[in-house]
Amino acid sequence: MKAALVQAAGATPVYGDFAAPGGVADGMARVTVAASALSHVTKSRASGKHYSASGGLPFVPGVDGTGVLDDGTRVYFFLPEAPFGGMAEVCLVRKAHCIALPPELGDVMAAAIAIPGMSSWAALMERARLVAGETVLINGATGSSGRLAVQIAKYLGAGKVIATGRNAQALQSLHAVGADVTINLAQDAAALEHALQSQFRDGIDVVLDYLWGASAEQLLAAATRATPDAVPLRFIQIGAISGPDITLPSAALRSSSIELKGSGMGSISLPRILHTMQQLLQDAVPAGLEIATNVIPLAQVAEHWTDQGQARVVFTMGLG
Repeated sequence: MKAALVQAAGATPVYGDFAAPGGVADGMARVTVAASALSHVTKSRASGKHYSASGGLPFVPGVDGTGVLDDGTRVYFFLPEAPFGGMAEVCLVRKAHCIALPPELGDVMAAAIAIPGMSSWAALMERARLVAGETVLINGATGSSGRLAVQIAKYLGAGKVIATGRNAQALQSLHAVGADVTINLAQDAAALEHALQSQFRDGIDVVLDYLWGASAEQLLAAATRATPDAVPLRFIQIGAISGPDITLPSAALRSSSIELKGSGMGSISLPRILHTMQQLLQDAVPAGLEIATNVIPLAQVAEHWTDQGQARVVFTMGLG
């Protein structure tokens, strides 16, 4: 079968031939793949750097995708069995990791929306325990995951959504999908501190952080100074686009009611992650969730492996 192949640690995948999966054991399913998105976790696992990477070579990348089971059921699938990833004509997946797709949700959109949508849905419902009417700040809202997080926070009942980012044009566009306030992280330090403290003083219940690094330090410092005493703030760490580490003074935790948590595989059980994905996929169309996509034939995987931007790259099996 045709597939994207990782042949050496850290190497860019190439398009080539790979032995198709043979017999299907009990509890497993064979999926004829339609689409598989290029996610941060897929890239990280392919490089061997992600904490969930398996390490065997060669293998097919792709932690998820959409396709059709042997019985004709359209599904979204998650965590195929190594070495068969989602970026191939066929993969093997545990039946428990397959979710039937609603007819109104297309293969490309389901593949594109699942992981970034799950990141905020799970963080809000499983880790933050969002209560309707609460205020949510999304740090790093101009990327595809953050933009979805704005939409999902509103859909799940947030009373006010604050979005931060560095791209002024992308920030402005977030008002159309639910952001009530936007804060540009690129402004000078004094102006940024004032803007953040003003919002924390008015009351923020949940922070979803996609960036970490300097902006997370700024947020935590502003929250420590401006959040009223003994008022809890649930700070949920999701991604580290701006850097893997921060400096956090111990006094920031002693002098505030900040609750610092992570959200992802390991902090949430796999059954709960799959439950979240099922909810997301069932509600995606009724909720009007949107995400920009760039549909690429899998044969062009090497040329597009490092693509970045607002549109989410989705590889399809021979479709343009």
